[in-house]
Amino acid sequence: KPSSARSPVKSFTTVPFRRNAEIYGDKEDAEYLYKVVSGSVRTYKVLTDGRRQIGAFYLTGDVFGLESRSTHRLTADAIVDTTVRLVKRSYLEKAAGGDLSVARKLWTITSAELKHAEDHMLLLGQKSAMEKVATFLLEMDGRLAVAGMMALPMCRRDIADYLGLTLETV
Repeated sequence: KPSSARSPVKSFTTVPFRRNAEIYGDKEDAEYLYKVVSGSVRTYKVLTDGRRQIGAFYLTGDVFGLESRSTHRLTADAIVDTTVRLVKRSYLEKAAGGDLSVARKLWTITSAELKHAEDHMLLLGQKSAMEKVATFLLEMDGRLAVAGMMALPMCRRDIADYLGLTLETV
């Protein structure tokens, strides 16, 4: 991990992460909120049997790492070479207390995360394999499509771990 990700910052700093580098780990202190400046990030949990469940993919412009507790519930790492802006959580909490627009933005981020979690739960629990893959591709098309083309930053293993499918099924 880059040492600058762990050192104190005034309000924010921008940090590059190489492909597959860990941005933060499960159960580590949640000191920062993160925004993808370029690249892409996955958050995941490794289950006791060694399987990995990917919780979300974050793309350029997405914010992640907002926790209700003082520690992270998942691990986050860069899928490709990625640049992330880190904002101190204490700075945001203070700013939100004195600025309604900051508080609203944090509420919007939290609401979007909840919506994503609910959609992902329905995807995992109620859809067939074909529906899962189709739903995933439609979501990525809406988030990534440029000039009618879509290039996925994640590999098939990541997609399988996100959708709860085998690699062969994807």
